[in-house]
Amino acid sequence: MHLSYSGRGRPVRRLAAPKPKAPPKPAKPPRAPRQAKPPAPPKPPKPPKAPRKSGGGGGRRIWLRRIIEWTLTLGIWAVIAVAVLVAYYAHDLPELDSLTSTSRRPSVTLLSADGQTIAAYGDVYGEPLTLADIPASLPQAVMATEDRHFYTHFGLDLVGLARAMLVNLRAGHVVQGGSTITQQLAKNLFLTPERNLKRKVQELLMALWLERKFSKDQIITLYLNRVYLGSGTWGVDAASHRYFDTSARNLNLYQSALLAGLLKAPSRYNPQNDREQSYKRTSQVLANMVAFGTITQEQATEALRTGPGTVKQISHIGRYFADYIHDQVDQYAGGDRDIVVQTTLDLGLQRKVEADLEDMLAKTGGKAGVTQGAVVVMSPDGAIRAMAGGRDYATSQFNRATQGLRQPGSSFKAFLYLAAIEAGWSPDSTIEDSAIRTGKYQPENYTNKYEGPITLRHALAKSSNVAAVRLIEAIGPRRVVAVAKRLGITSPLRPDASLALGTSEVSLLEMTSGYATFANDGNGVWSYGIARVTDPQGEVVFERQGTTSSVVVERPALRAMNDMLTAVVEEGSGKAARIDRPSAGKTGTTQDYRDAWFVGFTADYVAGIWFGNDDGTPMHKITGGSMPTQLWHTIMLAAHKGLPVRPLPGLGPEPDLSAPSAVSTQDQGSGRSPIHPAEDQDSVWNGLVKMLGG
Repeated sequence: MHLSYSGRGRPVRRLAAPKPKAPPKPAKPPRAPRQAKPPAPPKPPKPPKAPRKSGGGGGRRIWLRRIIEWTLTLGIWAVIAVAVLVAYYAHDLPELDSLTSTSRRPSVTLLSADGQTIAAYGDVYGEPLTLADIPASLPQAVMATEDRHFYTHFGLDLVGLARAMLVNLRAGHVVQGGSTITQQLAKNLFLTPERNLKRKVQELLMALWLERKFSKDQIITLYLNRVYLGSGTWGVDAASHRYFDTSARNLNLYQSALLAGLLKAPSRYNPQNDREQSYKRTSQVLANMVAFGTITQEQATEALRTGPGTVKQISHIGRYFADYIHDQVDQYAGGDRDIVVQTTLDLGLQRKVEADLEDMLAKTGGKAGVTQGAVVVMSPDGAIRAMAGGRDYATSQFNRATQGLRQPGSSFKAFLYLAAIEAGWSPDSTIEDSAIRTGKYQPENYTNKYEGPITLRHALAKSSNVAAVRLIEAIGPRRVVAVAKRLGITSPLRPDASLALGTSEVSLLEMTSGYATFANDGNGVWSYGIARVTDPQGEVVFERQGTTSSVVVERPALRAMNDMLTAVVEEGSGKAARIDRPSAGKTGTTQDYRDAWFVGFTADYVAGIWFGNDDGTPMHKITGGSMPTQLWHTIMLAAHKGLPVRPLPGLGPEPDLSAPSAVSTQDQGSGRSPIHPAEDQDSVWNGLVKMLGG
């Protein structure tokens, strides 16, 4: 192409003649637009996807299949494990043939001296009764409270169990159980009360066996005849006699509900332990019966109004004494024999002792810093007439009269002064009442006052400590130990100078028995509380025939001791104990006022009193001459009511020596006290033994 200019000066395009062209190349096929690109050859079509369903697709189906497989596998292994567990626990199940056998403790009934029941121990079974013998109200009360689906379940109440679990979950703790009557029967008949997996499995197995072996009526009959209902009673008939003094054949609606209420907790709801708790529980059972449809609300209201008066109340008087005696009767029970024990307890005096002890502690104890006390009253031969081992048996069963060991203080001086009399001293012998030191030991009088030379009678009456220490140094502590052992002290005694002030621990019963020798004409005394033992049919098993003790304190020594111990009450530290007849005794107070004692006697009774605190806390200046003598005075006045006044042994009128007697002329002329032939033989024998023994 060439450019040239026209006349107007504008370039003009001129076309050159075309050159000859090479032969044209084959034309390329036109490029198709991308959007019009022909499709690639079709691939084999993929199988269409299954429509998605709610709950997962194919992967979820696989997991579901695996879960089912695992569940089935675990289920099979669980069945195997349960089978192994059942087989393991079933191999040592108790013998089912033992269903009708019983294993029981012999029953022991304790009676007072006049035949009233004090306490009962052991297991008591009543008459086996059928459902036809028992008022319908009793099984109805039991089912309404314990197992409402009893007649429809197979031994395990699934509905009741689920309900109990729900109630317990809501409460956050166990408030309701799901055991059926059949399960409870299995537990009561064969198993122990322990809570573990083995016992629950065995309980279920036995419940299933019972359901297969017996009818429902037979199962509830067995249950009512064998269930424990408190106070040692097994079965509704025994419980009916214990609580209502009647057979289970005669139960009223209130009594039936009361027995049904005991099944949950026999001790807590025992009407003879806690009448208020028993009444509340019985009210709940009656409400259950109304809800169960077996009685109307009017019947329940009437039962609550009239029923409580039909419950027999057993007094808890004398329980410390009852426990003390119960520990001694095994030798008479022998195997499974039931026994009835007539004791020496004076129930009227026992009531007085317990009431007076509580009254004194209630009125004076708080101000005096005293929380406990103990009392023993016995006749001169050792028969225990009353015993209080503490302030409240329900609060503490520890018997402070028999189990408690405490320092007796100056009340132990009776044995010291007896040893001195037997060593040749007399009540009129003098001893120095002045400060003394024995090594590092320096005793002091309670008043910190000293009188110089005084008689033994006055030293004992005013309870001089320094005189007592001088006396034990003069005669030797081992002699004092021997005298105390001879008079019945069994606790260990330290043979040193401090023994004169009662530093070795003893029991109140020991001390009272020892003092009883002075009231028993010098004869040895062993305390006792069992007079007679019989079986329930009245056949005598044991009967006390009287004492076989011999003289352990000769007549002259006895006279001297009773003279000095009388001075303690008449003019010394025990003046607050004086009553309307001759009496004697000795006070005792230990260091820091930790113990306060008075042990005293008349011709008819011996009584020991102790006050203190279980933890040894000092009292507020309480001495043996205060609370103990005051309580002794009150108790002994009541004990002697109606009895004639009698002199103490050795202090009464001397026998008429001009009257014919078996006493030899030699004895009458020797100045010896007239004694009976038997006592004379004892004296001769004792002299012979001393001579032969050097």
